Amino acid sequence: MIAGEYAVLHPSEHLAVLAVNRFVYADIKKSTESSLTLSDFQLENIKFTIENKKVSIHTDNPRISFVQKAMTIASTYLQEKGVALSPFQLTIRSELDDKSGIKYGLGSSAAVVTSVITAMLKLFLPEEPSKDLIFRLAALSHVIAQKNGSGADVAASTYGGILNYASFQAEWLLEEYNKSLSISSLLERDWTYFSVEPLEIPEHIYFCVGWTGKAASTAELVDKVLQLKLEKPKLFEEFLENSRAAVRTLFMGLKQSDESLLYKGVKENRKALAKLGRDANAPIETPMLAKLCDLAEKLGGAGKPSGAGGGDCGIAFMPTKEKAEQLLKVWEENGIKPLSIKPNHSGATEIKNNS
Repeated sequence: MIAGEYAVLHPSEHLAVLAVNRFVYADIKKSTESSLTLSDFQLENIKFTIENKKVSIHTDNPRISFVQKAMTIASTYLQEKGVALSPFQLTIRSELDDKSGIKYGLGSSAAVVTSVITAMLKLFLPEEPSKDLIFRLAALSHVIAQKNGSGADVAASTYGGILNYASFQAEWLLEEYNKSLSISSLLERDWTYFSVEPLEIPEHIYFCVGWTGKAASTAELVDKVLQLKLEKPKLFEEFLENSRAAVRTLFMGLKQSDESLLYKGVKENRKALAKLGRDANAPIETPMLAKLCDLAEKLGGAGKPSGAGGGDCGIAFMPTKEKAEQLLKVWEENGIKPLSIKPNHSGATEIKNNS
């Protein structure tokens, strides 16, 4: 998440979200027997069945819920389209978190769901699935499994690059899903609030990511912000106005390749989020995130918390490669782990295995 966090949960508000070069891989092939392997959870060759469009995975491990929902939504859609499903093997592995099991908050559930949907569509559909189809099925799966969320991480996983994104609104989508006669009819409808527009980061700007060493609970922070919206709507409206202005400035900086506008937008958004945190009594900008941002500003760039805040990652945009390298060094000296993360433009993509 680059800018517009929390505001994006409100209808028609825009957010900048960026896909990065950490991946979830879904390996799929037709087989005589259906089985699922989740390498990261040490779950090997779990049998599953598809009956009445529902996928039943033969395990009580709760960590398969996102995969099960994605497989069910994809199966339902394919059968609605008259596609006959045959047994297949699906293996999922992730490189989003650290090898020691540390979670960086890179939206792994969204990437998993997107990879499962893409793999199943690629295997069974006679034609190439569009990114829009992948996004809508993955977003629906993710919202059904999670019951909330903006879908911005699903959009980044699907389309790649940096996006100007407005959320479909989870409540609206769940309501429409429950009313719809079929998934196909829901996909063909206008998703009232949703929009997505690809943008570019200027070539001369360097993007940096640092991890604060503390995982964050997005759900808890979002609950506190929603409580503020309910109990002190004026303060929340003030945040929306500040965030909207900041995001608009940032988008202008991206579109015009103007680094001063880009930095201004990032700094304004940081201020808006910090004030929201104080108003909602939610630790959005922790001391370590504040340090991460201040160090970027001292070196002539701009930094802010990414996503819900409260820990996890912060981001920075820097004016030169030298300044970016300097920043990563001072982050490390101050207990912030620089992550070797760069923007990625491919989105949901098939990798041919010729072996």
